[in-house]
Amino acid sequence: MRIHVADHPLVAHKLTALRDQRTDSPTFRRLVDELVTLLAYEATREVRTEPVRITTPVAATTGVRLAAPKPLVVPILRAGLGMLEGMVRLLPTAEVGFLGMIRDEDTLAASTYATRLPEDLSGRQCYVLDPMLATGGTLRTAIRFLLDRGADHITAVTLLAAPEGIAVLRDAWDAGPVPVTLVTAAVDERLNEHGYIVPGLGDAGDRLYGVV
Repeated sequence: MRIHVADHPLVAHKLTALRDQRTDSPTFRRLVDELVTLLAYEATREVRTEPVRITTPVAATTGVRLAAPKPLVVPILRAGLGMLEGMVRLLPTAEVGFLGMIRDEDTLAASTYATRLPEDLSGRQCYVLDPMLATGGTLRTAIRFLLDRGADHITAVTLLAAPEGIAVLRDAWDAGPVPVTLVTAAVDERLNEHGYIVPGLGDAGDRLYGVV
């Protein structure tokens, strides 16, 4: 498993504003959108392309275009929806699937309650969106779900990651046959006793959409 922490002053600047408890929901949503677009640039470095012949106003040349099958972007509901626009801005031709997942607050185990994905993901590159990699249970379950349907390249994009969650993903896929990559804006210190990332930014879903 490969881990890429986006080391860029704009990423750090926007993440600082996201962490601030004074940042209201509309501003938080805008910052997430901007930050994910920056992360998407890093996450798509290995997106598959194929050569294509074109003619410019001056001469014929060979360029590249995204290869088939199209990449699949998979936000994890509900908080991952706040990352979707920033991702598809960079990949407008990608298809979008959805995974509804919930974490039991007592056991911290993740379970799937809704899916909207192709049955066969053979040969597909998948980009999974989830703001927080905390215990790792949700992303591990989501990645396993996509691999079971045939995906052969997985990139998870998160705003923050905890060392404990990274360890869970490493245990699952460090030596696996399918490439798994984590792209994140920062790796924080630890999890607290409630499974929240410290210093973190709070509950991403609540800060995006309010407490419901």
